[in-house]
Amino acid sequence: MGRQRHEMTFAPRLLPSPIAAAYLGVSESLLRTLDIPRVTLNSKRLYDRLDLDDFASNLPKEGEAEQRGENTCDAVLRKLTGRS
Repeated sequence: MGRQRHEMTFAPRLLPSPIAAAYLGVSESLLRTLDIPRVTLNSKRLYDRLDLDDFASNLPKEGEAEQRGENTCDAVLRKLTGRS
């Protein structure tokens, strides 16, 4: 009898960089510049899916920056780099 394969039916909580970047729709190099915390597990640096969701949820929506008198590009770059 062979070993049974268990297919994952849920999203993993901790993600390596390539999967975290794909999850957000950005490159790995951009992901590393973002102000998103990583956790370390057995020397692996992983991203918590909940932190990725929180980061994405807090990005400015189209039109919000203009309503506050900001430049959209400046607002997005400030959020991406974690600068105020």
